[in-house]
Amino acid sequence: MSELAAALDVVGSRWALRIVEQLLDGPQRYGDLQRELGAPTNMLATRLRELEEAGVLRRLPLKHNTRAYALTDRGLALGEAIAALGRWGAGLSD
Repeated sequence: MSELAAALDVVGSRWALRIVEQLLDGPQRYGDLQRELGAPTNMLATRLRELEEAGVLRRLPLKHNTRAYALTDRGLALGEAIAALGRWGAGLSD
């Protein structure tokens, strides 16, 4: 498997990079992520679990049985790639 294929196995699923992009601003609660992204709740829960299992993010315990999520160092390392994809995407509208 190529290195790109290995990376896409982790972040190539729908919503995965959008979740990481949102968490680059800092930890966020599940409900805030859902509201900001507009992702279906079942899809968001699945992606969060997959990204946690891959070591991209971690779950933070909060009071009253709520959850928040924060990027790990591995997740933060995706910041440059996400910025580059954003610049590339901006060129598509030209």
